[in-house]
Amino acid sequence: MSSIVDFVTVSTAGLESSPIAEALAGLRANEARYITNKYGSPFTVSTPDEDPDTLRWVTDILREERGIVIASPALEVSGFEADGIRFGYVFYASGLAINVMYTLADEGKRAVGFKLALGMEIPEELSAFKFARQRSKLAGEIRGSYFVIKGEH
Repeated sequence: MSSIVDFVTVSTAGLESSPIAEALAGLRANEARYITNKYGSPFTVSTPDEDPDTLRWVTDILREERGIVIASPALEVSGFEADGIRFGYVFYASGLAINVMYTLADEGKRAVGFKLALGMEIPEELSAFKFARQRSKLAGEIRGSYFVIKGEH
């Protein structure tokens, strides 16, 4: 069942099977705060079984653009459109969060972002990327990286 992520009271609901559930919940809350403040829309997440299309879209982009297959199981996904941008988020048991921002207009900005929750090691499938560090009140330290999407998805 889909649920709105509360970034004021951080909850591990839906993420309990992650060994770093609290850190991942902080990362998810950080993303929810960004979406809510930037686009004025609540950030809603579902299980992969409830929204398989978003999970497939994100995993297809990773595989087709860079040959990346994430080993960790997906726990939650979020797919929506706002301001002419299609968004796809996937939160993994390992503590990894992936987001796709795909401008629907031709020639628009399109990218995949990776964020690692505090306490997560860089997974082998992402070892080619350099990760920058940022501080977050909700998530502690976040390490992030990204790549630009070249193809049509």
